[in-house]
Amino acid sequence: MSVGFMNSVNQKKLLHSKWTAVNPTKREKHFVITEVEYSEDGTVMHCLMQAVMTRRLFPIDWQELKDSSVWVGGWRS
Repeated sequence: MSVGFMNSVNQKKLLHSKWTAVNPTKREKHFVITEVEYSEDGTVMHCLMQAVMTRRLFPIDWQELKDSSVWVGGWRS
């Protein structure tokens, strides 16, 4: 993670949360979390993200969403 600002991410509210890539690639700028699996103690075990434009699905470590040099919460223009 870069030194600087960090997004506040509540792992209990990940499902259906919206994200904007700071440096979009392949026209994929806006994303939504479509699947989250938790362990018995409430820790995120699996997180799946989908690009809105292409509908491409990929796993993501939810901790990466804290890096504001890569992700911004919500959909921004």
